[in-house]
Amino acid sequence: MSNFDAPNREQTCTVRERSNTPLQALQLMNDVQQIEAARVFAAKIITQGGATPAERITFAYRTALARKPAPEEIEIVTAAYKQHLAAYEQTPAEAAKFIRQGESAPQAGIPEPEFAAWTLIASLVLNLDETINRN
Repeated sequence: MSNFDAPNREQTCTVRERSNTPLQALQLMNDVQQIEAARVFAAKIITQGGATPAERITFAYRTALARKPAPEEIEIVTAAYKQHLAAYEQTPAEAAKFIRQGESAPQAGIPEPEFAAWTLIASLVLNLDETINRN
């Protein structure tokens, strides 16, 4: 919690300072629990978000940000999804390894390269500044 400037439990803290550091961003992108959370979100995106990447991206934005993505955002995230999917289709063992991080098991029935690619997209949405720093 020190990366997030959490107060220690030995002193009273009535107001927390706002902070945003590179260490926080690195932890939110790479921590095993964050990857597990992104994987669970990805499973929800795949199973409930629709059939096309655009529908799924819209679902992810509506779920995490309570708004629809702009057309440019859909285009950028779709390109990222296609890039991740192509990479994981070339290395399915890496996809399998990636989605099995953490203590919980990945949802069955979803192709591993697709699941890994959507996990990265879910992580992208969960790590947007707009998601983390709501005012």
